[in-house]
Amino acid sequence: MALIVQKFGGTSVGDLDRIRNVAARVKSEVDAGNQVAVVVSAMAGTTNQLVSWARDIGPMHDAREYDAIVATGEQVTVGLLAIALQNQGVDARSWLGWQIPIRTDDVHGAARIDSIDTTLMRARLASGQVAVVAGFQGIAPDGRVATLGRGGSDTSAVALAAALDADRCDIYTDVDGVYTTDPRIAPKAQKLERITFEEMLEMASLGAKVLQTRSVAMAMRHNVNLQVRSSFSDAPGTLVVNEDAIVEQEKISGIAYSPDEAKVTIQGLPDKPGIAAAIFGELADNHINVDMIVQSAASEGQRTDITFSLGRGDLDKALEIIGGNKEGLAFQGVDSKGDVTKISVVGTAMRSQPGVAKTMFETLAERGINIEVISTSEIKISVLIASDYTELAVRSLHSAFGLDSED
Repeated sequence: MALIVQKFGGTSVGDLDRIRNVAARVKSEVDAGNQVAVVVSAMAGTTNQLVSWARDIGPMHDAREYDAIVATGEQVTVGLLAIALQNQGVDARSWLGWQIPIRTDDVHGAARIDSIDTTLMRARLASGQVAVVAGFQGIAPDGRVATLGRGGSDTSAVALAAALDADRCDIYTDVDGVYTTDPRIAPKAQKLERITFEEMLEMASLGAKVLQTRSVAMAMRHNVNLQVRSSFSDAPGTLVVNEDAIVEQEKISGIAYSPDEAKVTIQGLPDKPGIAAAIFGELADNHINVDMIVQSAASEGQRTDITFSLGRGDLDKALEIIGGNKEGLAFQGVDSKGDVTKISVVGTAMRSQPGVAKTMFETLAERGINIEVISTSEIKISVLIASDYTELAVRSLHSAFGLDSED
């Protein structure tokens, strides 16, 4: 007997027929003799509607009341799925975050999980009952419902799997696994049988939408066996595993891209200690995430330029913050660009395979694609390019690294 956590996203539970389909999938695991806990999201589109209502009724709303509103989507889904399972002859009950309880910190709207008490749930699972758990939510120290931020149901599932010491955590989505790149851009993209936690974490953070970044990091930290599968087919999915489970990685695992990027260059900054800290400290204080950072060598006049990338939606706010501190920073000018894309080559094979950067840069140069910023890690090379070249860059790099399928 195995203990399995299954997670179904909003598309998978988008209407009553799909909820019945999910119930049938859960029942098949129960019939195989396994203990099953199911984590579900709100029905597709529900959370967006709830968020819209909360913002429309009061743009400067109380975050605790916001959470009370947006957490209701999952409450509906767990009840519907529990009834669907009961109608198929499966003993099941719904669990809200506070009933387990899943305890979080006090950051309403973007809470992090502190602990999960699985004592009662373990007893129910051992008796053969299926636990249908509301994702995306827990209970804060103030006794109020707290939500985990968008995509938080993945995190709920992985955290529950870790707390239960589950044999496997299956993430069901509208795709049948993790691909070498977006099949909509590169039709020859291949589904990966396995991918390491590190590679999946990089790809998730770089724009791949299959898994939420926090959930991958948590799975890696707690060594949770993850599998990405389709809710709509029985095809094998992609296993996310430790690197030592893959004997030797022979080639790059994927090409990721993030189209909603912007670039800022602060020109003529004094080349002295504390300038970078002042810039990025203030951006961080205003909840602006900065990614790629490049500082040019100082000129004879002891001035330097700093270029960084950030989400396109934060560009105007960042420019306002920087402009408001011109006197303190003593820079000469600011240049910005809101139509850039981050393209990344990802793979643990980089640790032992020379020439990855050479292949990437030569491929882009042959297509006439200019590189605006470069950053690297042990298993990733990322570049910023003009957004007009996104599809050409992704397809060209996918072919250059031998990732195209044979058919």
